[in-house]
Formats: sequence, C-alpha cells, structure tokens
Amino acid sequence: MFENAGEVAGLVWNALNESAQLSAKDLKKAAKVKTDKELYLALGWLLREDKLVVAGTEKEPVFSLK
Repeated sequence: MFENAGEVAGLVWNALNESAQLSAKDLKKAAKVKTDKELYLALGWLLREDKLVVAGTEKEPVFSLK
C-alpha cells in the first residue's frame, strides 16, 4: 500500500484538478481509488506537500487544490 501512495496521490490530484472541489466519497469515485485507507493516505501526502485545501465540516470535509 505504501509503495503506491505517490501514485494514488497523483490520481487524487488529477481528479481535483478537473473539479473545483469534491467530498471524500466523490473524490474516491473520481480518482478510482479502491479503499478509504488509500484515499486518506493520498490526501495526507498532498497535505504534507501543501497542495490541498480542506473545507466543509469535520463530518463532511470537502477537498480542493491550492
């Protein structure tokens, strides 16, 4: 799983690049990510690289690119 974290982060980035903002559920579908674990690992990767904005609520976060 950790071996492909960068690849999944790229898929997530591309999905967000094509949309203004997406919920976690919609982002998982748009990026064709298999598991929640992979999605959140990729989101963490993008947050660490300071490429992601998180809005919305704690229960329903919405993600977009900076």
